[in-house]
Amino acid sequence: TTQLGLQGPFTPYSFPSIQGLSSAQGGVNPGQSGGSDSLGPAGAIQNIQQATTAVASLSWVKNNHNYKFGGELQVDGFPVRMIEGTNGVFAFSAAETGEPYLNQTTLNGGNVGFPYASFLLGLVDSGNIRVPTDGKLGKHELGFYAQDTWKLTRKFTLDYGLRYDYSIAEQEQYGRLPSFSRTLANPSAGGQPGAVIYQATCHCSFSHTYPWAFGPRLGFAYQVLPKTVLRGGFGIVYNGTDNDNKASNNVTSSNPFNSVAFGQPAMTFSQGVPFTASQIAWPNFSAGEYPSPGTLSTPPLVIDPNAGRPARLYQWSFGVQREIIRDMVVEATYVGNRGMWWQAPTQANYNAVTPQLLASYGLNINSSTTQQLLISPLDSQLAIASGFGKPPYTGFPVTATVAQSLRPFPQFAAGGTASTAVGAASGSGLTPLWAPLGDTWYDALQVKLSKRFSHGLELTYLFTWQKTLDIGAESDSPSGSTGQVNDVFNRPVNKYISVYDQPFVSTLALNYTLPKLNTNRALASSILSAAVRDWQIGVFEQEASGMPILAPASTNNLGSMLFQSTFDDRVPGVPLFTNNLNCHCFNPNTTFVLNPAAWVNPPAGQFGTAAAYYGDYRYQRRPSEDLGLGRIFRIKERVTLNIRAEFTNVLNRTEVNNPTSTNILATQTRNSAGQATAGFGWINTSSVYLPPRQGDIIARIRF
Repeated sequence: TTQLGLQGPFTPYSFPSIQGLSSAQGGVNPGQSGGSDSLGPAGAIQNIQQATTAVASLSWVKNNHNYKFGGELQVDGFPVRMIEGTNGVFAFSAAETGEPYLNQTTLNGGNVGFPYASFLLGLVDSGNIRVPTDGKLGKHELGFYAQDTWKLTRKFTLDYGLRYDYSIAEQEQYGRLPSFSRTLANPSAGGQPGAVIYQATCHCSFSHTYPWAFGPRLGFAYQVLPKTVLRGGFGIVYNGTDNDNKASNNVTSSNPFNSVAFGQPAMTFSQGVPFTASQIAWPNFSAGEYPSPGTLSTPPLVIDPNAGRPARLYQWSFGVQREIIRDMVVEATYVGNRGMWWQAPTQANYNAVTPQLLASYGLNINSSTTQQLLISPLDSQLAIASGFGKPPYTGFPVTATVAQSLRPFPQFAAGGTASTAVGAASGSGLTPLWAPLGDTWYDALQVKLSKRFSHGLELTYLFTWQKTLDIGAESDSPSGSTGQVNDVFNRPVNKYISVYDQPFVSTLALNYTLPKLNTNRALASSILSAAVRDWQIGVFEQEASGMPILAPASTNNLGSMLFQSTFDDRVPGVPLFTNNLNCHCFNPNTTFVLNPAAWVNPPAGQFGTAAAYYGDYRYQRRPSEDLGLGRIFRIKERVTLNIRAEFTNVLNRTEVNNPTSTNILATQTRNSAGQATAGFGWINTSSVYLPPRQGDIIARIRF
């Protein structure tokens, strides 16, 4: 700490974490410079998930009724011990040693700055100071159901029932989780609205629990012909409330600080950390914890007031099942559902500058003068001459942009500058956690063929023709995809095909059980028969449509003016690809497979009209081929041994990576040998998309 010249009330327990020392933008990477991108320890976060579950059920068969009753209880706890960043995190960038003029005149912010030079000067771009904390979030869910399977006649069966679910949103056990209040005055921002609130001090609940989660169910099966059965059903299903998604990590003494403008350091080592000892302390229940004087702050957690509302899904199906020949059954079923209230935080941006807000100041986002004014610093001649040089409150940094000063909560800025990332409320950070704003639509025709052959062979084939649409609901998926948004101020236009949409899926599964060999009683033959019989071999093969490619992010500087990004517009009639990704007819080392001419930037200051995903803009199809082999050995009456081997990519296919598709302005470059090395539509062939054939061998003994 002494050698770094770090001053202030903060004394790290170990060497601080120094990040961002290299920059591809500056033409240097860690391998070329011989240096490191970071110094010091990264710290650690210990996340634990605790789950206690109780299940009770009762079945009662009377005459032609089969009644079932039951209930479920689940109590979840998410303790977290935070020691990450307790030694201080200091990030550097090229901006502090760059050229401000170049940043203002290039859309991509290209510059000659070098972050390692910023580090040598002690010019910190952003950082965070923490002390060790121990917190715990938790929730509980209750469910009750009653149902009846009623066999009215020999050919007709009716199922009906009702389920009730009650699920609360997560809460911190001692009310120490901070959340953002849009109405509470912030003493650190001159009384501006937008402060930090805690349940421990407000004695309130951040969100409301939905009490009306009743889910009726109705289904039937009717044998219209001796070998033909009709089936159908309808039901309403409720999801549980929010998953933790490491939200418990916010029960911390996080004290972030950021650069307020290009080239303006958030702090210098010699001047010290911009916090007092009381600000760094935890727990800190101050409404004005953010921002520190003279800076802009990354906002605290924003918990949506409707976080206690679980997602609702309407489901229905109707199908016919027919035995064609002996042991061969064909089914055709229409399946549909409509979902609402899925988590979709990207569909809201509490801190964006709307065109209506600009109009109230006499500004027009379509005007080039307004656009230049918005990205100009508050102390610039243009801002002062236009009457926008006055800060919104005492202590607001005058080096911040005019657009920042016009935000509903000007004291908050994610990263200090507007982000250009599409999919989140970019440049804001005020995206509500667990906001139930997502919707889903799903329709499918599913055809299934099942055939049981003799001698232990079974075949199942499934073909699905489907379509999946949603608004922001990908945020609620287990894979952690981001719900895409093109215009956060016009939510209905954000209805696209889903990132998981695959119109055609063909699946084949074969299972074979080796029979007992017909041998004589010779010892060798008996041993061979015992070793071979009862082994089960499974083969799985799937062919499906390629996954959708996300439309390129626009570089029209909208994120710097309205703090909300958009997509490029699609050019009608221009092909999206230079080659068919599935034809195996091009050299991926030399070919740029995507066409940048198919996309164009929207006009400056305007939202694009493109969808996030298109049905004809997809990655390569990727078949899945797996093989499994296993057997259960009965050692004695109550002891069994299960051995199985599972192989993925069993044919050892080599599949190239997906092409680069985020920025149409990314220059397409080649090396001296003519190989593609970077740019829009470039395929990185230094690695493969799928790993080579691999397998696992598993043994389990049960007693």
